[in-house]
Amino acid sequence: MERKLMKGNEALAEAAIRAGCKCFFGYPITPQTEISAYLAKNFAKAGGLFLQAESEIAAINMVLGASSTGTRVMTSSSSPGISLKSEGISYIAGSDLPAVIINVQRGGPGLGGIQPSQADYWQATKALGHGDFQLLVYAPASVQEMVDMVVKAFDKADEYRMPAMILADGFLGQMMEPIEFPEIKAEQVEKPWAANGHGGKRAHNIINSLYLKPEQLEKNVFERYERYEKIKATEADAEMYLTDDAEITLVAYGATARVVKSAVNMAREQGIKAGLVRPKTLWPFPVKQINEAAKSAEKFLVVEMSMGQMIDDVKLAINCSKPVEFMGRTGGMIMKPVEVLEEIKKIGGKK
Repeated sequence: MERKLMKGNEALAEAAIRAGCKCFFGYPITPQTEISAYLAKNFAKAGGLFLQAESEIAAINMVLGASSTGTRVMTSSSSPGISLKSEGISYIAGSDLPAVIINVQRGGPGLGGIQPSQADYWQATKALGHGDFQLLVYAPASVQEMVDMVVKAFDKADEYRMPAMILADGFLGQMMEPIEFPEIKAEQVEKPWAANGHGGKRAHNIINSLYLKPEQLEKNVFERYERYEKIKATEADAEMYLTDDAEITLVAYGATARVVKSAVNMAREQGIKAGLVRPKTLWPFPVKQINEAAKSAEKFLVVEMSMGQMIDDVKLAINCSKPVEFMGRTGGMIMKPVEVLEEIKKIGGKK
């Protein structure tokens, strides 16, 4: 197994190459530009096509076109750029096409700043485009997971014929860590739906998201949601850390979870029974895992680099059966382990 020291954005790009990605369309924006820069330099050597589009809107529509041929395709951006891509992502979902979308989040709203944020949670899990649809959302907490989840995102996007997102942030994208690239065998998935020529051997395929007959559109949406139910039953994932006897269970994802884990360790050293549920998938949300933690937990504490976008999902997961508190920083600010520890003590009645 190959081991390297790499920046998160560059490791993600290399993983996409090894996962069989053949087309990348994007537009530069901090703090994810290294993805484009790495692919511009290395993609052609691996037989891939890199193209810097004239805008984010152009890039996502190129993704739709490439995916319709059955090609593994990826795009990346940061928060404002993802907003510009949202209409095209809805078309991709409505056409039942696989694609991988990277969001290396930055502070907002608006242009905001270039520092890390987790304020795109609602966008990724609830409203990334118009209409009834979902996309797979993976939340890495390390550079190694950025590598592993990119590979998984391509595989699952193909399996379920839907877009998948890696929801990272500027913290993870810019940091360097030692990683291992597993032996990745890009699976040649049969795609009989693809519009890639047929030589008279199959029916003529049409890739489309427009249905003028409401009965047909409703039928397609119903079928898509049947698929989503299967995904919710099989693909939800989370790390459970010291939750078996935890009286205070923290819920955090991505880079924030690294800070929270340190705080949990500090709390344990002081005799406070704290634990962590770290969602690895934000959609589907790990409802089962959070309910498992609720068996011992007296209270929950949700920690995010936002104003509290995940808290409602935690409350819904446990049917509001336990108190759920919130701690957050925003605008690009990152909390410190000692600050989280103080909040644990506060809600646990400790001084």
